[in-house]
Amino acid sequence: MADRLFTVQEANQALETVRPLAEEMVRLRRSLRELEAEHEALAVSAAGNGHGLDPRSAEARMEAVQREQVALAECVSRIQAAGVQVKDLDSGLLDFPSERDGEVVLLCWRVGEREIGWWHTVDDGFAGRRPLAG
Repeated sequence: MADRLFTVQEANQALETVRPLAEEMVRLRRSLRELEAEHEALAVSAAGNGHGLDPRSAEARMEAVQREQVALAECVSRIQAAGVQVKDLDSGLLDFPSERDGEVVLLCWRVGEREIGWWHTVDDGFAGRRPLAG
């Protein structure tokens, strides 16, 4: 059972707090993937002859990766502290535990959506999401 159950209205109100965090989470995840790809490219270069490899640049990229990882973890932690489940870092998919017809379900939202408009059972996941209206 979830620690907290949200009504649709409460979940939409919670979006005022978690939406900016989820948007930042998505931005940080995208940035982190780019930094990791750059770091990997440097590692491949270093594994070759290392010609033109600037150790300070590689170190700066690694520090940037670590900063982004910490910031991303902080976003996730703050969202979870609000009682909301983070389901996908890349799309900003969040679930708000709720109750429907006596069963615990998840109200489903992701970055780019205006408000909570979907739900799914705990077992169905995103693939089984259904509109709230109807």
